[in-house]
Amino acid sequence: MPTVQVTDLKDGDFLLDVREDDEWQAGHAGGALHIPLSEFVARYGELTEAAPQDGRVHVICRSGARSAQVTMYLVQQGVDAVNVDGGMQHWQGAGRPVITDDGKPGFVL
Repeated sequence: MPTVQVTDLKDGDFLLDVREDDEWQAGHAGGALHIPLSEFVARYGELTEAAPQDGRVHVICRSGARSAQVTMYLVQQGVDAVNVDGGMQHWQGAGRPVITDDGKPGFVL
């Protein structure tokens, strides 16, 4: 399974958040695309439209388990995808900003 650490991510890297709506609303990484795991297959087209053509998709969830499932699916589809190890818990722990939809400070649910 292709995996990266939160500390490996650079500003501008494409981030796909697969947590559920309540988790997203509590707090998320700015600029991330949100497609919950429970809706992922039905909304797959949104990812293909938004993701960079020749770029990497960094998949994140709360701890790394759900994002690992999505990463494996994407790799099977031929997408350059990697799982973000430790998910949003490590993101927050590394001091990266967690915000709400209105840009205020959020938290990892």
